[in-house]
Amino acid sequence: MKKKGKQQNYDYQFMVDFTLPEVLTEEFMSLIPHQRASVNQFFTDGKLVNYALSLEESKLWAVFNANSELEVMELIVEMPLAKFMEIRISMLTFYNTSKEQMPAFSMN
Repeated sequence: MKKKGKQQNYDYQFMVDFTLPEVLTEEFMSLIPHQRASVNQFFTDGKLVNYALSLEESKLWAVFNANSELEVMELIVEMPLAKFMEIRISMLTFYNTSKEQMPAFSMN
């Protein structure tokens, strides 16, 4: 049984470039809620860092935390829409992001 929310340390980040199909079929569209649930679980588990979609470009990009490309492929297989898309995986040399600064809480 998988423990929800259990985060582990990962050695690498991988950028996954998904190319959406030219025609978004009814079957594809019906799987979107399942895809979102999978993505949300990956975020909770610390497996997914970033997830972005451009319908205009028919592209989806995701940054995964993983220890190998094989581990990334195993995660992608769990994504309901993956079977409809072309996938390209690249190990990132580094991944930088800016964290939004939260204002300090003041009791005054």
